[in-house]
Amino acid sequence: MDLKQSDLTPLDEAQKIVLEAARPLGLEKIGLLDALGRVLGEDIVATRDNPPWDNSAMDGFAVRWEDLKQEHAIGKPVVLKVIEEVPAGKVATKAVGPGQAIRIMTGAPIPKGANAVVKVEETEPSADAVRIFKPVEPRANIRPQGEDVKRGDCIIPKGTPIRPAEAGMLAMLAKSFVLVYQRPRVAILSTGDELADLDERFNEDKIINSNSYGIAAAVQEAGGIPILLGIAPDHPAALKEKIGHGLNADILVLSGGVSMGDYDFTKAVFKELGAEMNFWKLAIRPGQPLAFGKIQGKLAFGLPGNPVSSMVTFEQLVRPTMLKMSGRRTLGRPVVEAVFQETFSKRADRRHFLRGVLSREGGVLKVRTTGDQGSGILTSMVKANCLIDVPEHVERLTPGDRVTVQILAPGIWSNEHQAAATGHPADCC
Repeated sequence: MDLKQSDLTPLDEAQKIVLEAARPLGLEKIGLLDALGRVLGEDIVATRDNPPWDNSAMDGFAVRWEDLKQEHAIGKPVVLKVIEEVPAGKVATKAVGPGQAIRIMTGAPIPKGANAVVKVEETEPSADAVRIFKPVEPRANIRPQGEDVKRGDCIIPKGTPIRPAEAGMLAMLAKSFVLVYQRPRVAILSTGDELADLDERFNEDKIINSNSYGIAAAVQEAGGIPILLGIAPDHPAALKEKIGHGLNADILVLSGGVSMGDYDFTKAVFKELGAEMNFWKLAIRPGQPLAFGKIQGKLAFGLPGNPVSSMVTFEQLVRPTMLKMSGRRTLGRPVVEAVFQETFSKRADRRHFLRGVLSREGGVLKVRTTGDQGSGILTSMVKANCLIDVPEHVERLTPGDRVTVQILAPGIWSNEHQAAATGHPADCC
């Protein structure tokens, strides 16, 4: 597709293009202890009931409800003969007959003949008998077979992210290995003669390559595998060589080199490599210069060089792509509405993503910006726990207006993060 670099693509359209180009990756079998955060590539079907048999929900005495009903009806305690004791992990060798009881522990199978369990605290046991003071209903304190899981049921469907709860269920179902979607490998390349890497000796006129490490962390947080390609100097041959190395990954992410500068060679190199580009610019701020397409069948993103622009555009395009390739069905961040607390104005031709601090005050979600919103102000992302999504058509916001907020990560929506951003303790959200 022959595109002009002056064309601006709306973000909604760009997201649709990118996600249509992404496909879930293949499956791999991994151990249960390595499965946290991965996405199931198979339906998990129960091969047995859980509980596998009726069992006691309490420490107490397994009894026949009929033995208690008549005596309690006239206000008398019931005395039953204790014929056996059954700890958890054991099975009763005797059946409960009329006038009998079996002492039972939580989790032990219900003995034959019993149809209720009396809590131990509602009894007065002796050496070979038990006095029961309160009546119970039939099936009282009994967990029925299959109460949790029934054999043949699909317990966890394909496409489910594995959390601690799913890991516990998989263990209960004796799944020591599971099929999961592969993690996307993301090759990360920064461009520009002005950049120096962390382990280099550099002059004061150099800029530290923060983008590669910020993007790599974002890749890891989204469940992918970052592959750092280093820095490509402003020379077409060097850029082409570095990009070639990145085509062994599932996704290629470049940072910088996609604007209109004299030394921005990305477009020419992409064309030389046979790239099929879908767009070069987005109608958003920060992050207008952004390229997307395919190079030799691999998804390729050219993100802006400014660190905030790079992170914001990663959130809106690269992260959802990675999640889809990882087998996930929910691709966006959690979104809420909040009350804006400041005044803000913009042109009506760009969708803006303001870095914000979300808090709850008196039961109301409120949001404010982190301060200076320049695309080179990385501290605006450090202070942020959300992005404030301001649509293209909105030209002005005033205190009290309702806005849509993308929560960057539930884990950072905390007292500690808000306190760091504001300099004083924050209300719990």
